[in-house]
Amino acid sequence: MKILHVITTLDVGGAEMHILSQVRGQVARGHEVRVAYLKGHGTLVPDFQAAGAGWVGCVSSGPALPARLWPHLRWAQIVHSHLLKADMVSAPLACLAGRRRGLVSGKHNDEQVLRRPLVSRVHGLIGALPRLTIVLSDHVGRFMEEHGRVPRARQARVYYGIDHAAFERAAEAGRARRDELRAEFGWGAADIVFTCVARFAPQKAHDVLLRAFARARAAGEPSAARLRLLLVGDDPFGDGRVRMEALARELGLGQACVFAGIRRDVAALLGASDVFVMASLWEGLGLVFLEAMAAGLPVLSTQVSAIPEVVVDGLTGRLVPPGTDEPLAQGMLELGRDPDLRARLGRAGRARVAERFGLARMHEETLALYARLLEQG
Repeated sequence: MKILHVITTLDVGGAEMHILSQVRGQVARGHEVRVAYLKGHGTLVPDFQAAGAGWVGCVSSGPALPARLWPHLRWAQIVHSHLLKADMVSAPLACLAGRRRGLVSGKHNDEQVLRRPLVSRVHGLIGALPRLTIVLSDHVGRFMEEHGRVPRARQARVYYGIDHAAFERAAEAGRARRDELRAEFGWGAADIVFTCVARFAPQKAHDVLLRAFARARAAGEPSAARLRLLLVGDDPFGDGRVRMEALARELGLGQACVFAGIRRDVAALLGASDVFVMASLWEGLGLVFLEAMAAGLPVLSTQVSAIPEVVVDGLTGRLVPPGTDEPLAQGMLELGRDPDLRARLGRAGRARVAERFGLARMHEETLALYARLLEQG
């Protein structure tokens, strides 16, 4: 098959990393793949090229977009768009190019803008153009039916998948360098490190996380003084990180909280950590939860959206109500004081990823859906 992926940006994020994985799998199975993106820095362009994509380029989001995207649409048998902006431009252009037969929309999140009535109506019209909408969780499927006006009959759910064995190996390598990696941030072997890997976007609620961390450290428990917070990620489109750094200073967190920026050694950092933590207000699924669980970490997060489809409360982690710091702080204290609990939750998480969220399954399910569309004509 000739497959064209169209996405809003190629900067580091869950959807982008998911598509990178899909491209690797599709190329490895003998398919030709191209990737177009609309804006941004294109941080991941070399990664997509190394994955075997035959062409990777920015088509811009301005008036030149149709002319730049057109030859790639005409080349493709499958046009798979990802994220709202890419969906909105790809669907009508693909239809004009005679490619509706293989037009697919990928939904990676419960996009809150779809709750607005006007946006919902417009999306209902554009969302009727793809012959199939692939959602990454049952929650996103329900959300898209209610707010995106895409009937479940035109949806298919394909969970994210990861190469859990490779991620486990990388995490083990990080575990072997635990002291070295921690020393990079000024921390020691006895410290209890909570790590969050996420863009500094409002959805991720870093402000709640920082306040919860400050509350936990002030609790006066013996382990509280050893709590540390590592924040991996950046905000390429805004000032989210700058504002959170200011809040950390205001809360007096000092060296107990480190902003590490974008890192290429996430698996190693997770391997050197004790708990994965995120305070999300909503999540389509959360690739990073799978990565944390594959690394053998317990997950402390929020009981929202699709997170309970991945993280089982009490079995692979702890889930708390969103938007408030006190329950998250209590979760930090509980996990901080009990290494046996952390180990038990981490083992169960690793087993769950291996059983339900494998990479080959994701590749094969997606390609089977593409093939079915082309066969149906």
